[in-house]
Amino acid sequence: MVDAEALKQREPSEKEIKLVIGASSAGTIFEWYDFFIYGTLAYILKDAFYDVDDPTLGLLLVWSTFAVGFAFRPIGAVLFGFLGDKLGRKYTFLVTVTLMGIATAGVGLIPTVDQIGVIAPMIVIFLRVLQGLALGGEYGGAAIYVAEHAPPEKRGFYTSFIQASVAGGFVLSIVVVLICRAIIPEDDFNAWGWRVPFLLSIFLLAISLWMRFKLSESPVFKAMKEAGETSGNPFIESFTYPGNKKRIFVALFGVAGILTTIWYTAFFSSLSFLKGDMRLDELTVEIILLIAGLISLGFYLVVGKWSDRVGRKKPIIIGALATLALLFPIFWTMGSLANPALAEAAERSPVVVSGEECVTDPFAELLDREPSDCGKVLGTLIASGVAYTVEEAGELSVSVAGDPVEIDSDWLSDGAARTSGLQAALTPYGFDFERQIPPLANILGIIGMLLALGVLSALTYGSVAALLSEMFPPRIRYSSMSIPYHIGAGYLGGFLPLIAGVIVASTGNIYSGLWYTWVVVAFGVVIAWWGLPDGPPRDFADDVS
Repeated sequence: MVDAEALKQREPSEKEIKLVIGASSAGTIFEWYDFFIYGTLAYILKDAFYDVDDPTLGLLLVWSTFAVGFAFRPIGAVLFGFLGDKLGRKYTFLVTVTLMGIATAGVGLIPTVDQIGVIAPMIVIFLRVLQGLALGGEYGGAAIYVAEHAPPEKRGFYTSFIQASVAGGFVLSIVVVLICRAIIPEDDFNAWGWRVPFLLSIFLLAISLWMRFKLSESPVFKAMKEAGETSGNPFIESFTYPGNKKRIFVALFGVAGILTTIWYTAFFSSLSFLKGDMRLDELTVEIILLIAGLISLGFYLVVGKWSDRVGRKKPIIIGALATLALLFPIFWTMGSLANPALAEAAERSPVVVSGEECVTDPFAELLDREPSDCGKVLGTLIASGVAYTVEEAGELSVSVAGDPVEIDSDWLSDGAARTSGLQAALTPYGFDFERQIPPLANILGIIGMLLALGVLSALTYGSVAALLSEMFPPRIRYSSMSIPYHIGAGYLGGFLPLIAGVIVASTGNIYSGLWYTWVVVAFGVVIAWWGLPDGPPRDFADDVS
């Protein structure tokens, strides 16, 4: 084992600790900014890179490409985890941040689908693959680097800056979009100005590299290397080291599964919900999320510091159980505050759709499949944020508050005519399809609901970097924590916007996608309760499973 006295002699000074936290956090913010800017601009990118008429399908395709990046995170975790355990923490995450910056800037240079056709989304997918690979190596490197510099009694607090930096990347993406919108006229921003936030990655990459080049290698890795105790094959050893299979299983479902689904629900599901289903003014949504996101950053630091006293398990269990109880009420409240007229109209004047094969087929256009007439109507109602009930019948009909709606023959062949016609028919019943700017009191209430989601995210995420670093042996720590973390974050969390979107598109219930988060968290809390160590924080030991 690594000599504890040798490690103590390498203990960094307060100044070095601040540099370590600052440089690691800044790099993490920039790298997650690169990854999140795609999701923040999803409503513009669907028109830039996908040539489809159905707006729901366009958004699902954007979320599909978003998910592709996450799908490759576990591969990046294996590759860069191997390099991090073999060659060192510092140089590995220098490579990851460089790869991320170049790939993100590349998105800003791709011609649109109108210019080069299907090649455009193919290039986007390739660049998202590179981003996913890079991100698979980034988090583990930054988290371990800070954890291995931190004194044990402050490890939760110091590493919580890394957790806050993930949210910081999302906040930075919104700040940059807001500044660009303020400088560039709306039509120009939609036409070409959306490229600017992507191209800014080159500047952020330069800052990140400058800061990280000033860092020295982790003292734990230095000591292991000098003692000849680095792993020969970290990937293989991650699955053969005594007790590690259980630790990986617990880290995957009891840690990563919980935190990642809550995080993406809090930030991306709320973004899509407010802009899409609730039809809020886009600028208003971005300002709301900016305020809530900035305030939420502090929650991660508070939870990280708290975990240094009470242990890592307690905040995660509390946050997961609170999510199960509060997730649906928070979104119901947010919906009633965001667009009360839409919610009231749906309750006062219920929409009933009848017909044959009355089911949605969100990928019909992509698969060159003709949806049923009833399915077309349902898809338009979903895209308009209108709740409905379905009844099987011999021919297509739509009624509002019991009154039949006259269906124009053009509606069944022309999506734009169907949207304008249905919305015009529903408007006299109180449905308002204009972009909404709620009263100030409602906006403050929405921010309050988002802050509640921020607290839930912080409870389940704020102590995780310290927890995962303590769960695994130092010689294979980079690989062992990165693999389950990025499988969980990549598949359970990264596919959340897509899966939730498909569930909503299939059911017509704008809240039904939340069941995905609820089920993953419910399973995760059982695993966390069983598998996470109780009591105060402690360093890894072979007798602790």
